[in-house]
Amino acid sequence: MIPNVAPAPAYADQTETTTAAAVPPPALRQSAANKFAGSKLFGSPASIAGVIWLAALVAASLTAPLWLPFKTEDQDFTAVLSGPTPAHWLGTDELGRDLLSRIFASAAGTLGTSMITVIVAVGLGTLLAMLAAAAGERVENVISRVTEIMMSLPGTVIILAVIGAVGTNIPLVMGILGVLISAGIYRVMLGQAKSLQSQLYVDAAKVDGMGLAGISLRHVLPGLTNTIVVQAALIFAVGMLIQAGLAFIGFGPPIPEPSWGGMIQGASQHVYDAPWLMVPTGAVLALTVLAANAIGNALGKAPNATASHLPSAAARRQRTKSVAAIAAATPALETAAAKDTLSVRNLSVGVDNGVRLVTDVSFDVEPGTVLGLVGESGCGKTMTALSLLGLLPSGVSVTGGQILWNGRNLAAATDKDMEGIRGRGIALISQEPMRALDPMFTVGYQLTAAIRRLGRTGKAEAKTEALSLLEKVGIVDAARILKTYPHQISGGMAQRVAIALALSGRPRLLVADEPTTALDVTVQAEILSLLRSLVKDTGMSVVMVTHDLGVVADLCDQVAVMYAGQVVENGRTDSILDNPRHPYTLALLAADPHATDATDMPERLATITGQVPQPKDWPSSCRFAARCQFAGSACRVPVPLLASGTGDGLVRCVKADELAVEGLDWVATEVPGRHVLSLSETRTVEKDHA
Repeated sequence: MIPNVAPAPAYADQTETTTAAAVPPPALRQSAANKFAGSKLFGSPASIAGVIWLAALVAASLTAPLWLPFKTEDQDFTAVLSGPTPAHWLGTDELGRDLLSRIFASAAGTLGTSMITVIVAVGLGTLLAMLAAAAGERVENVISRVTEIMMSLPGTVIILAVIGAVGTNIPLVMGILGVLISAGIYRVMLGQAKSLQSQLYVDAAKVDGMGLAGISLRHVLPGLTNTIVVQAALIFAVGMLIQAGLAFIGFGPPIPEPSWGGMIQGASQHVYDAPWLMVPTGAVLALTVLAANAIGNALGKAPNATASHLPSAAARRQRTKSVAAIAAATPALETAAAKDTLSVRNLSVGVDNGVRLVTDVSFDVEPGTVLGLVGESGCGKTMTALSLLGLLPSGVSVTGGQILWNGRNLAAATDKDMEGIRGRGIALISQEPMRALDPMFTVGYQLTAAIRRLGRTGKAEAKTEALSLLEKVGIVDAARILKTYPHQISGGMAQRVAIALALSGRPRLLVADEPTTALDVTVQAEILSLLRSLVKDTGMSVVMVTHDLGVVADLCDQVAVMYAGQVVENGRTDSILDNPRHPYTLALLAADPHATDATDMPERLATITGQVPQPKDWPSSCRFAARCQFAGSACRVPVPLLASGTGDGLVRCVKADELAVEGLDWVATEVPGRHVLSLSETRTVEKDHA
């Protein structure tokens, strides 16, 4: 086809939308506020309360001389061992001294000396861990032996010996305590530091000539930040408790200087005649320790802890409501699909806040056929595939439509119902085989366990079946592979094992989420050949999620092209690849170097300007119009999926017939002049280098 049409300019409302999106001060401010509110420190009520308590305690202690009603040494012999009164809000001790004044006056000293332990322990332990990880095995062995000796020393005896030698010097004692604790911190940090040192970006920094110190500070230390903050919060609480314990046994600040441990020790002498005396100081100490622990727990959460794949109780309740709503809305059509035929009708998937990720997707997969889901990243292919197995992430659920499989609507099936279908009726092959293989167990253990669980066979029968499955997926030395761990085999071999694992329940439908993307070309061809053989030999069907149109042409019988959560074109593979009707399909083919013969290869491949819009920005009209070279005023209305005029295919475009009649092609846009180096300039540069 000869390009005979220029890219159409965006219509007015598109320009206005783009201009509005370019300067969004309120949106940016809202995003910053959401990021602050969603940070780990302010992600739970306990951590918020802990931050407020510690901040109030520090502020009150530092400003104590300005607001305390009494000095810490003032005595009121008319109110000895009294409870709370208007004059003494928290009561008095055995000498009539105000408890409120003494508690808050001593808070700064207690918190400050506890921070000495934190700084020494975490600082020294982290420094030793980074040094051991960077300097090599010999240095690591020396540091590890020294820290092991430190961990074997009786810390309490050493602290008491120091007090006996130099007196009650609390800052020095807490510093020595930090040195002793640093050995444990070193053991915690070492493994993570060594893991960071083995990352590819560290190797790249070494190639760039960066020294060990620079690598440790720039690349390793930032990776340790989360662990450092968590350990600091926990050691801060430990430091306060140890300091209070020392003061309790008489090794605190000298009398009459107040300390929390000394006040608790004095209260213990009157636990029977004045039990209230123990409450104020004990409560403040307990609340401060709990606050530090709450902050440590909040900061210790993994970055993706709020988006765990395991659904929370609220997510399970929401899913139950969605399932009930779908079941009530479509109870009569559940038996419409034939045996082992997958029929997806008007499937919609959305998040809990109402944003749709997939909208009105429909397709059929008959036994022994392969359907390819094609499109750019962010078009909803993976969400569609995961919905077939009920494996959508937490907070995402099917909001409408049907997934008909053997007379059942899987969109309305409960988690318990799906347990009997996953693995047996429908199985998954993921893009990364290590998602399916546990590195802690051998291939044989994992494969036989799956066979026994899904097929309810004995151990001997399961092992025989495991050998047969590995041979079926093209593994020659199956007996040896059964004894290996996943990390001991190559990526292609691991993908074959993952396919064997998916076949262990003898499913009738495989959902393959880009199973060849992470493999080299040779292994990719072998995996595709394997899938083709499995479909031919077993009669199972496959839903293949892929970006590669070459994979589609090689393996798929049917194609569904997805864009922005919708199917924009579907039909037979040969029909869509030879005679595409939707501009998006035209663009994908024009941008693929493998979709054109060598004799017809253009000087420059076509591109698709812009990117897939976010789900919240999907327009009610044609979703591809903003990037389409053929868009016009007719594209401003919602476009249904209609018969394409080529066999049984469907297309979502109001200009599909016009494009087909006129034989239009996707035009390669020009490259800006500053990005183009002329042939003469290229030759000049080559001569200069020669």
